[in-house]
Amino acid sequence: MKLHIVPARAGLEWVRLGIRVFWRQPMALAALFFMTMAAMSLATMLPLIGPAVALGLLPSATLAMMVAAAEASQDRVPTPALLLVAFRTGKQRLNHMLTLGALYAVGFLGLMGLSALVDGGQFARVYLGGEPLTREMAESGSFQAAMWLSLLLYVPLSLLFWHAPGLVHWHNVPPVKALFFSIVACWRNFGAFTVYGLSWMGVFLAAGLAMSLLVTLLAAVGIGSGMAGGLMVATAMMLAAMFLTSVVFTFRDSFAPPERPGNGDEPAANANPTD
Repeated sequence: MKLHIVPARAGLEWVRLGIRVFWRQPMALAALFFMTMAAMSLATMLPLIGPAVALGLLPSATLAMMVAAAEASQDRVPTPALLLVAFRTGKQRLNHMLTLGALYAVGFLGLMGLSALVDGGQFARVYLGGEPLTREMAESGSFQAAMWLSLLLYVPLSLLFWHAPGLVHWHNVPPVKALFFSIVACWRNFGAFTVYGLSWMGVFLAAGLAMSLLVTLLAAVGIGSGMAGGLMVATAMMLAAMFLTSVVFTFRDSFAPPERPGNGDEPAANANPTD
């Protein structure tokens, strides 16, 4: 496995490709994103272990969107069956993905545990437990400190897992090695990922401004707030789906493709995104 070093401008190209490929199959990719979020929401309803299970599903959900984006980029229609792509590619990869999910859940819950040392667990209860956020709580110095600490700690956690699902799925790399290679690839391509993050921030801000103007216009013509709220939610979900669609291009450009099987019979869902 060979790491590629890309120029900083590649970050902008990743964003462009994510948006372009999403609009090739907008209904299929949006539906798949909605189903992954719905599956994780249902998992949170399990007694006691629900939040941990939902967190453990996130690497598999990310992989499903990566494979779906790779399919769409090759003019194939992603299907709901891709939701299970992480669990039907052989016992070894299945075990690796389950381990990766468990590691992510442990890492995220550990992050929340550290934030609880700052504010007594208020931020963790709001974020994981669905406790209502009051104005007094949001203005609390300890709550804000816990929130910023969580954000700061989440950056390295997200970089550890950024490429890991793809490395497990396409390169059959063991989970711990996948985490190591993932954060090294992100660090070595720091410029590209900085441009990538800033570009997506610009896209989200521009979309937010456009939706605010649209909501104002709708209010001016007397259309109810329910429609405006629905448009805001739909736009947020569409942008999130576009963002996840772009992740596969960061992976594709960061690693050389794996060797193809000699028989050439690799299923499309297992084929490298560069093919």
